[in-house]
Amino acid sequence: QVQLVESGGGLVQPGGSLRLSCAASGTIFSAYIMGWFRQAPGKEREFVAYISPGGSIKYADSMKGRFTISRDNAKNTVYLQMNSVIPEDTAIYYCRQYRRYTTESDYWGQGTQVTVSL
Repeated sequence: QVQLVESGGGLVQPGGSLRLSCAASGTIFSAYIMGWFRQAPGKEREFVAYISPGGSIKYADSMKGRFTISRDNAKNTVYLQMNSVIPEDTAIYYCRQYRRYTTESDYWGQGTQVTVSL
């Protein structure tokens, strides 16, 4: 059974930094696209970034230049480095393993709360 466990969330001041981690188990981690999404209170879940097995990366426009996604296949972990955070970054951040085939499922972690406030 695939499990994704996020960690690293918390309270951070505007302009600060935070690094989120997502540890995967029960999967061939290196074979999958991994992504980060977030959901702010009262809003729909939105895309943040993804990274392919080969290291190709895509960011949502609003996160470009501030957030960096990376992966360590030896540790089965994907990271999201968040810099220059703003209050609008406050959300629950979720890790996602994208399906490779239609016969597979996407998998999601339980989320980690990030709060940007003084």
